[in-house]
Amino acid sequence: MTHLLRSERFPAILLLGAAALGLLVANLPFGGSVIDFSHAHLAIPGTPIDLSLAHWVSDGLLAIFFFGVAVELQYELTTGELSTVRRALQPAIAAAGGVIVPVLVYLAIAGHDPATRDGWPIPTATDIAFALGVLAVFGRGLPSPVRIFLLALAIIDDIVGIVFIAVLFAHDMNLGLLAIGVVLVVVFAVLSRIDPDGRGARIAVVVLMIVTAVLSWAFVLLSGVHATIAGVLLGLAMQQSPGMRARHVLEPWINGLILPLFAFAAALVVIPQVSPSRLSPALWAILIALPVGKIVGIALFGWVGMRLRPRGTAPTVAFPDLLAAGALGGIGFTVSLLLANLAFADNAVIRDQAILGVLGGSMIALVLCAVLVSMRARHHRRLAASSSAIGPTAP
Repeated sequence: MTHLLRSERFPAILLLGAAALGLLVANLPFGGSVIDFSHAHLAIPGTPIDLSLAHWVSDGLLAIFFFGVAVELQYELTTGELSTVRRALQPAIAAAGGVIVPVLVYLAIAGHDPATRDGWPIPTATDIAFALGVLAVFGRGLPSPVRIFLLALAIIDDIVGIVFIAVLFAHDMNLGLLAIGVVLVVVFAVLSRIDPDGRGARIAVVVLMIVTAVLSWAFVLLSGVHATIAGVLLGLAMQQSPGMRARHVLEPWINGLILPLFAFAAALVVIPQVSPSRLSPALWAILIALPVGKIVGIALFGWVGMRLRPRGTAPTVAFPDLLAAGALGGIGFTVSLLLANLAFADNAVIRDQAILGVLGGSMIALVLCAVLVSMRARHHRRLAASSSAIGPTAP
């Protein structure tokens, strides 16, 4: 089972199934009771921390997911595929288009209404777990540069989503508490660089790191900054080698429990029984901006990135592959669901419809992506077969 949870295909299927189950349960006769239960509060005695069960998932457990994302980001930015400007240039330019164009599409549809205007960050995210799952299922035969480009694109989109969460959704920020949280992150970073002798000493250091990480999360939460940012800071601060080991240990729990639980809780939305004309502009804006805005933005800006490559070098990714990458980028899911909850935290009706927009837009993008990635994978397999048939050219 652990092997399955560390694979690329199964976690994506599990995540999709959990979201579908949440949407189904919410619309069954007992769905109201389940939704009410998710809003029940659970406090930590003796502390000011008092969150609903849904927020324990989105603010607490999801911080562990963002810790894993940040560890991977640290690796890619230092020694991986984004470690040089040349490697990062085209995916960075394409990712910029995958943010700018969806925002413009959203604002064109829903920006005129003050009640829905704040939802513009929602269609900017890409779900990296789904991206890897789609590539594993439909991308057999894609050459390495294309796969690397798609992965880099999803990682850069994760960075953008993290920045939006940190900058746009901090409320009544307490700089003193935030400073304590940051100091604890520094302590965590120092502890991760200690290499003690003996099993007992290593266990003691690990326990201290866990306690420090939890305290850092608590202070960031109480500071008014979204608590998942604590996971990001801890992942970026941890020494790379132990960080990658920690991510490996946490990966089955993230893929098998945390993400499905979040998808289920986030998808507990009652489908409104109204005519389409009475639905919120936010729903339509997200539904269009995720698949269409991402494809147009990533393909167009990625093409511009190709034009900026050094003269005489081959394109990193061909334009048809950029279209497939754009469809892949439209699968917002995890981070988009979180952004929808944050953007419309004070308006449950619009929030629920925005979540439906995320689910619908991501599904449209998923179907388009399956078709386009399959076509491009077949194309590259044919090229590889033709090259093999011709054989090596004589010098």
